[in-house]
Amino acid sequence: MWSAGVATRPPIVMTDAEAKPEADDTSIDAVLMARAGEGDQIAFRQLVERHRNAVVGTVAKMLNDATEAEDIAQQVFVRLWKHAKRYRPEAKFTTYLFTVTRNLVFNESRRRSRKKEVSVEEREEATHFSLPAKPESQPDAELLQTELQHAVDKAIAALPDVQRMAVVLRRYEQMPYEEIAVVLKITVPAVKSLLFRARGSLRDSLKDYLES
Repeated sequence: MWSAGVATRPPIVMTDAEAKPEADDTSIDAVLMARAGEGDQIAFRQLVERHRNAVVGTVAKMLNDATEAEDIAQQVFVRLWKHAKRYRPEAKFTTYLFTVTRNLVFNESRRRSRKKEVSVEEREEATHFSLPAKPESQPDAELLQTELQHAVDKAIAALPDVQRMAVVLRRYEQMPYEEIAVVLKITVPAVKSLLFRARGSLRDSLKDYLES
């Protein structure tokens, strides 16, 4: 599913009805998923190519672990392939995709919480969320931007799981409140409340940068 040979395979060619001008990403995803449900591996590879980066990025931000993100993302797409026959386009494909992602990420997060085999300090070092140590010289613009990004990542990582997922979907995936609500199985007002509290926490965590 992740093979390097994917790019060399012929793409799915849409019919005239499927390729109509008003067709959007949602309808393309629905067509590819329907064909995957019929056992079309090439269509499914195209679906993976379209959404792989978004899933990997979301998992990495949720678990603070870029290496583990690849494995969890693969599990997401394996699950999609296994259940492709049962998929019905009642909502946007991305809603379905990120609901599956949420389930696997939250399961992994709970497993890690139970295990607690890695200290907070070791985890931050392993996932590159620690800030640069006391720069003695005046940092240039690029270093300042990198330091700020690390601080933002660290602040997001400190949020509770549901708040963090809401922030990641809204900030990085530009997902509308309604879609986030479906993914998290809560109401739209609850999504807005989560984001409001998360933004307050992020402002507190980043106040040294915001005031500088």
